[in-house]
Amino acid sequence: MKYDNERDVFTKGCVQVYTGNGKGKTTAAIGLAVRALGAGIEVFFAQFLKSGDYSEIQILRNLDNITCRQYGVGGFIARTPSSEDIASARRGVEDALRAMKGGDYGVVILDEANVAYSLGLISIEELMSLVRERPPAAELVLTGRGAPAELIAAADLVTEMREIKHYFNSGVKARKGIES
Repeated sequence: MKYDNERDVFTKGCVQVYTGNGKGKTTAAIGLAVRALGAGIEVFFAQFLKSGDYSEIQILRNLDNITCRQYGVGGFIARTPSSEDIASARRGVEDALRAMKGGDYGVVILDEANVAYSLGLISIEELMSLVRERPPAAELVLTGRGAPAELIAAADLVTEMREIKHYFNSGVKARKGIES
């Protein structure tokens, strides 16, 4: 289904940013994706930094009208990104831009794009090109800690998840189906 102002479910897309140190940024974006799918809107879901069969990817890939792609080459948070890490992230930006401009997707989600920026995998110019080149009817969602001020200023909606208390601090490990 092409999204345009004549046949669109919504005619004014917005830019949403979910950031902050608290839990729930990816979960909020997935909730929005499910809501969009329920309304018949196709979704492009790009996950930066991550690769593998996380629980959310397993279920999303089984749904109709959603394209899920991962642009991570493994765990590198504690090390300097390699040229492969950078190339993968840049490919993610290019694919997301193509998905948005192609008109087949009403919602484009870039999970952990802010972290990819903060780690130097993608530039502020690449992030902002997504905002500038977004078609009027496309909804763009960017998640991850450390959203840059320029992105926050350009967004229509910014939600900051703030950690008040977390059970990880009392020794609870990541649980399948809840955190992974």
